[in-house]
Amino acid sequence: MMTKKVLITGATGRTGSLVVKKLQLDDHNWQVIPFAKSKKKAQEIFTSTEGFIFGNILSSKDLAIATQGCNGLIILTSAVPKMIAPPQEGKPPEFDFEENGKPEEVDWLGQKNQIDAAKNAGIEHIILVGSMGGTNENHPLNRLGNGNILIWKRKAEQYLIDSGIDYTIIRAGGLLDKPEGRRELLVGKDDKFLTSPPNGIPTSIPRGDVANVVIQALNNPFARNKAFDLISQPENEINTSVTIDWDKFFQETTAGL
Repeated sequence: MMTKKVLITGATGRTGSLVVKKLQLDDHNWQVIPFAKSKKKAQEIFTSTEGFIFGNILSSKDLAIATQGCNGLIILTSAVPKMIAPPQEGKPPEFDFEENGKPEEVDWLGQKNQIDAAKNAGIEHIILVGSMGGTNENHPLNRLGNGNILIWKRKAEQYLIDSGIDYTIIRAGGLLDKPEGRRELLVGKDDKFLTSPPNGIPTSIPRGDVANVVIQALNNPFARNKAFDLISQPENEINTSVTIDWDKFFQETTAGL
């Protein structure tokens, strides 16, 4: 089978670096092209940065170079709020975003640039990792640094759906640094997990499980043109429902937002 190329943006992020490392260990017939802004950060995370492309998602030129010859694109870029003032009595902590790192720039313009570059390069499939909560404009995450991060993420998701490129949009719940591969994964829609969590379970998922869903989506035909929320059942000592049937998993959701 001919190896295809996949560009992974946000490759030095906590989830992005996991996806890169997993695909470097077992490529699933994909050549990995990691894309990151900071060479220094990449060198701290990876034993080798061979094959990396360094650039900025706000630069159409950088993205045109990075997407050339690629068949797939995994978008793992996201604005990251930074605390600038700790909580004071009766007041919440204050957050802001680094220069050129606001959600409107990263989660909207940066993702739009990536989608446009992918379309120009003839990329066949884009996997976009986002967050649950986008149906609620008053979600607390939108207030961090007045960034409206989930609103901009949702706008980019709709842009991807309207692009005509095959898509898989994964809206993960709260990310846990817990062991992967030990839970049943659940897919949903329209933030129903947030408004009516099944059996009152936490709306969270191990970061490694999200990375595994991303990688499985690369080759699974049932993952195409799907958008879904993603959480996990709590880990049990004996869990016979661990998700391993990926065809069934991706068939459990539907197209569109």
